[in-house]
Amino acid sequence: MTRDVRRDLYAVGSAVLLVTAAVLIGHHIQHTHHTLRVNWPPLLGSWGPHLGPGTPLAVVVAVAAVGYGPALAARLPWRGLLAAAWGTATAWIFSLALIDGWQRGVAGRLTSRHEYLQVVGRFHDVPAALRDFTHHILLESPDNWPAHVAGHPPAATLTFVLLDRVGLRGGGWAGTWCVVVGATACVAVLVAVRALADEGLARRAAPFLALAPAAVWMGTSADAYFAAVAAWSVALLALAVTGRRVRSGALGSGLLLGLSCYLSYGLTLFAVIGAAVLLLGRGRVRERPELLVLLLAGAAVVPTAFTFAGFDWWEAYRLLVTRYRQGAGGVRPYGYWVWANLACTVLITGLATAAGLRRTGATLRRHRGESLARLDGPHRSGADARLAVLVAAALLALLVADLSGMSKAETERIWLPFALWLLPSCAFLTRPRAWLAAQAALALLLNHLLLTGW
Repeated sequence: MTRDVRRDLYAVGSAVLLVTAAVLIGHHIQHTHHTLRVNWPPLLGSWGPHLGPGTPLAVVVAVAAVGYGPALAARLPWRGLLAAAWGTATAWIFSLALIDGWQRGVAGRLTSRHEYLQVVGRFHDVPAALRDFTHHILLESPDNWPAHVAGHPPAATLTFVLLDRVGLRGGGWAGTWCVVVGATACVAVLVAVRALADEGLARRAAPFLALAPAAVWMGTSADAYFAAVAAWSVALLALAVTGRRVRSGALGSGLLLGLSCYLSYGLTLFAVIGAAVLLLGRGRVRERPELLVLLLAGAAVVPTAFTFAGFDWWEAYRLLVTRYRQGAGGVRPYGYWVWANLACTVLITGLATAAGLRRTGATLRRHRGESLARLDGPHRSGADARLAVLVAAALLALLVADLSGMSKAETERIWLPFALWLLPSCAFLTRPRAWLAAQAALALLLNHLLLTGW
C-alpha cells in the first residue's frame, strides 16, 4: 500500500468517524431535548428499510457504471461522454427515487404541504403575487407561504407556475423537470473542469459525477434544478475566460447567476466559485475587459426585472431570517449543526470525495507559492492545481454557508449545488472502480434503509 493510498484511507476513516459521531450524538440530543427536529440525525428522514420498483434498475445502473464507466469515460468522444454522463445521471436519480415508488418518490415530493405546488393557484396574477410576496413570509402573516416558498425568492415558485401554465401540471411533471434538468449539472461541471483544467481530469471525474450519492436527494428536489442553473452559470463563465465563448459565455453566465440568486438566497455564494474562475482565467479577462462588463450586465437582468415587478430581494431575505428563527431554525442548536452539516456533506458526496479532498489539499500544498501564471498551459501539474483551486473555492463557499447559521439541518438537500463541485476532486484518485463501488453502495444503502423527505 502506497503512502498516498494510506493517507486516503485516513481521510475516509475521519469522515466515517464524523458521520458516526453526528448519528450517535444527534440521536442523544433529539431523544433527550427534542431540539434537532429531525427523526434520523443528521439527516431529515426516518428509519424504514424497504425495496421498490426502482431497486433492480438502480442496481443495474450502479453495476454498469462501476464496471464500464471509467473505461467509457476515457474512450468516448467528448460530446458522447457528456451525453452518456447526463443519461447515466438521469437514470441513477430516477431509479433511486423509484425505490420509494412513483407517488412517494417522484410525483408526491413537490406537492407536500411545504412545497411549491401548494401555491400555484395563488399566482394567477403574477405581477400582483410578486408585489405581495413579502407580505406572506412571516408565520404570523395572513395566508403565510409554505416553508419552501417563503424560504426562497419567487423565481423558484414561478418555475412551477410556468410549467403549470404550459400544461405540465402536477407533481409528476414537476418532479420529472427537476430530475432531467438537475442531471445536467454534472455535464456543466465537466464542461467547466475541461475548460479550466484539462480534458483528462474531466474524463476521470465523469463517472463520479454521474454516480454521485447526492442523487438520493436530487430525486425529486427543486434544489437539483437550482444546482443545474448555478452549475451552468459557472460552466459558461469558464468557457468565457478560456476564450471558447467570450461574449456569449460571459453574458449567459451573468444571466444564470442572476437567476440563481432569485431561485435561492444561498446561491449568492456562487460568487465565490465565480471569483475562482475569474482568477484562473485572469489573463483572458485582462485581454478582453468587455467580458466583465457583459458578465455584470447579464447578472443585472433578472434582479432588475424582479425589482421593477415589485419584489424586494433584500426585504424578503430580512423577513426570511426572522421566519427562520420563528420556526425550526430558532430551535435547532448551532453547536451541533455547525459540524453535523459536514457529516451530511460526507453522505451526499461519498467517501471517495473525502479522499479526493485530501488529495486536493495535497495538490494545493505542492503548488503553494506558485503564481497562477505558472499554472497555465497544458502540463498535468498545472491542470491539477487549477482543478484544486476550483474545488477549494466550492468548499470555501460551503463552509461560509455552514458558519452563517442559516443552514441548520436539511443540508443534504440545500447544499446540493455546492456538493457537486466537490466531486471532481475524485479525479485525483487511483483505482476509480473501487471508489465508484463505494459511492454506489452508499447511495443504495441510504435509499433502501431510510425514508428521506423534506
